[in-house]
Amino acid sequence: MTIFHALRFSTAMSLLLASGVAVQAEGLAGSYLAARHASYMSDYANASVYYTAALVRDPANAVLLENAVIAQIGLGAVDRAIPIARRMQQAGLKSQFSDVVMLADALQRKDYAQVAADYKAGLSLGPLVDGLVLAWGELGQGGMTQALAAFDEAAKKNGLQGYALYHKALALASAGDFEGADHILSGGAAGPISLNQRGLLARIQILSQLERNADAVALIETTFNVELDPEMKALRDRLAAGEVLPFDLVKNAGEGEAEVFLSLAAALNGDAETGLTLVYARIAEFLRPENADTALFIGGLLAEQKQFELASQAYNRIPLGDPSYVSAEMGRADVLYRDDRKDAALEVMEQLAKKNPNSSSVLIGLGDMLRRTERYADSVAIYDSAVDLLGAPKPPHWSIYYARGIAHERLGHMDKAEADMRLALKLSPDQPQVLNYLGYSFVDAGRNLDEALDMIKRAVAARPDDGFIIDSLAWTYYRMGRFAEAVEPMERAVELDAVDPILNDHLGDIFWAVGRNLEAQFQWRRALSFEPEAKDIARIKRKLEVGLDVVLKEEAANPPAVTADDNGG
Repeated sequence: MTIFHALRFSTAMSLLLASGVAVQAEGLAGSYLAARHASYMSDYANASVYYTAALVRDPANAVLLENAVIAQIGLGAVDRAIPIARRMQQAGLKSQFSDVVMLADALQRKDYAQVAADYKAGLSLGPLVDGLVLAWGELGQGGMTQALAAFDEAAKKNGLQGYALYHKALALASAGDFEGADHILSGGAAGPISLNQRGLLARIQILSQLERNADAVALIETTFNVELDPEMKALRDRLAAGEVLPFDLVKNAGEGEAEVFLSLAAALNGDAETGLTLVYARIAEFLRPENADTALFIGGLLAEQKQFELASQAYNRIPLGDPSYVSAEMGRADVLYRDDRKDAALEVMEQLAKKNPNSSSVLIGLGDMLRRTERYADSVAIYDSAVDLLGAPKPPHWSIYYARGIAHERLGHMDKAEADMRLALKLSPDQPQVLNYLGYSFVDAGRNLDEALDMIKRAVAARPDDGFIIDSLAWTYYRMGRFAEAVEPMERAVELDAVDPILNDHLGDIFWAVGRNLEAQFQWRRALSFEPEAKDIARIKRKLEVGLDVVLKEEAANPPAVTADDNGG
């Protein structure tokens, strides 16, 4: 369920009916139902169209007005949400979303007096937003002393000290007080504060302004995986060459207000519903449209909601030459791939690799795309080039050896696949993906079963709620002839990923092995209902016709022996 519908459908419809407007199938109800479906799917474009159509017939309805505001924000059309929010405000209709839009309107116009008046009249968007917005507003009116006092007051609120200190440091840096800003960000003012990537970038720029490029380089190298992060690598190289970086993360109060909403969105990300996080990210974008970090963040949120076209638009706003351009293009390629436009996705990555032949991260991204499109030999060649650029293997490089190992395994190059996987484990011994993949490969080949079981148990311990890894554990027990031990983990795997055809097929095989034949047939039928790959369909149907034992004999494999102890009834 998305944030569009805090109210149940029946409640919303009762509000519509209470408005006194005649509801007709092709009129208000039709538009509302279409809008409701679009919003449920996070389809902001169609939601905005249908809510607007519904409002033509019932222009004062609170449910329609609020949802129209949210749809326009999600679409990135905050300017079109403003008149709707103003209508709600004038009608005395309370809504957090109309409030945030009206606040954004005043902030964009730099009407800080209006902002202060609104807060005095009772506006509140929560303690994190309120204190910081008012503090930056004081700076916008030229009151640095008042602004710093407001940041200090915000820092007194429980759980908000780190955010308030970060913004206070940005305010000081925007005014040229880099010593004061660094005193805060270094932990000298009130102890260490946790910094996200933007906070670290702010400190890097501040250190450079203080002629401490060596310290900035050290911060980059101890915090980021420089070989795999083209932006940070370019920044490090500029610093190492003696360039003084400008402080441009937040240059004035208006940009500081945008940073408040970006900070809030980042704080909500992963904990709150994606749609709510997007609302605040879109407000940050409205206040500072050129901020590449906001565009990248929005692109990721929209991709998560499967709004691929809107995500592409977000990535496309980052121009060639911007430090984030490579990341944006890689995000756009991923969105195209997920939108089943694989050829276009590959074209984006191939062009990016041509323009950035010495970027290991770009080459790895291209290799991954080739592997995902089953061009395994081509992906291996690209991975080889990336490995050459990286030089001596280091712990952060485990993922490229893992990826190349998968490609080798798919090509049947088992010795090379195992070598890459073992190197990945040497670099990062407890990676569950690698433990599971290599262990399962051993099981599939019928060798190193004891080692495989140990690897997969370690993977399960690291990912106890991953159905596919638990499936590997069950399947290892099955291949070792320990059928009764295979039942519980296989049932658990199917509980976690109930509609996966492979897992249901495996559970059927394990049930058959312990004599639970009717349940086996039920699971095989379930597996067929979940659209397995074409190569698996005929085999599952054959098992339903003649049973697993006959199929294994036909395949010249050893049928599982059912013992009295193994028979689960």
